[in-house]
Amino acid sequence: MLTLNNLKSPKGANKDTKRIGRGVGSGWGCQAGKGHKGQKARSGGGVRPGFEGGSMPIYRRLPKRGFSNDVFKVEFATVNLSVINEKYNNEEVNRNTLIEKGIIKGINKKLAVKILGDGKLTKALTFKGIEKFSKSAKESIEKVGGKIN
Repeated sequence: MLTLNNLKSPKGANKDTKRIGRGVGSGWGCQAGKGHKGQKARSGGGVRPGFEGGSMPIYRRLPKRGFSNDVFKVEFATVNLSVINEKYNNEEVNRNTLIEKGIIKGINKKLAVKILGDGKLTKALTFKGIEKFSKSAKESIEKVGGKIN
């Protein structure tokens, strides 16, 4: 009978780690796979990424060009009207209620919110503190008598 005290892993499942630098008989003694001398044979040896043997590296040879507006980029957590229609009944729609109902999760909690017009809205809801709306979402909300504050 197979019980917890007599479980065994299959043959070849557990391999011993290769112990280098532990005698010539092991096959990995002497230089321990590092070859003869040089910077890469020393402890902590090796060159940093981008090092080109002392010559001026390419990232310093080439000029800097242009600029990036990535610093000012605003990312949005998007929510469709179909989801809102499903989860809300005559309540106020805001960031906190979206998080409470699990519509906005994880890293998106920190992002600005944008409501998209995919799906049909059948209830007159009040949207408060939402940063952005798509044109179709705005039209759908106003069509059923909803308010955007």
